[in-house]
Amino acid sequence: VRNFFVKNKSKIVATSLALIIILIGAYSFDKYKTNQKIEISNKFNSTTLMHSDKNKENTIKNLVEIINEKDPAYSPLSLYFIIDKQLISDRAKINEYFDILIENTSLDKEINNLVIYKKALFNADQAQESDLLNILNPLINSESVWRSHALYLMAEFFYSKDQKQKSKEFFNQIISLENANSDIKLQAEKRLSRDLSD
Repeated sequence: VRNFFVKNKSKIVATSLALIIILIGAYSFDKYKTNQKIEISNKFNSTTLMHSDKNKENTIKNLVEIINEKDPAYSPLSLYFIIDKQLISDRAKINEYFDILIENTSLDKEINNLVIYKKALFNADQAQESDLLNILNPLINSESVWRSHALYLMAEFFYSKDQKQKSKEFFNQIISLENANSDIKLQAEKRLSRDLSD
């Protein structure tokens, strides 16, 4: 054993140093991510609490910076705050921020699906049929818990356009879903029996 350690002394030392460096690096990175998360959290909380018409531009600047941080918790919250308070009127910009969340942020799958649904809701009053379908297709063609919501949005979209046959088809899809949201399913049944019955 002694001979083994003598012969491989340099290798053992190098391996030990490498392990120590890896452990220190992993700890430092974890600490950095934790500190970064705390900074983003503090920035979001202070920005939203201090928001007023007087510092609107500063609020927008801070929230957009948080969106661009691609944080799974605070980036979506920042965009929702912007929309809720109507801080940005440029719809194209809002859609760019939605795309940052959907395409470039490490969100839980169903949270990502919720963001897609919210993007569709945001655009529903002005979108063309093809644009709205393009946004919602990832949900419509999935087993997501938001699938019935997406179908309902499309059904109501067509109903508002007086395209009753298309509307009926989407409502019927909701009825046939096994895991449809119970409230959505009930509303679909009411719409079919009240307004779209043959």
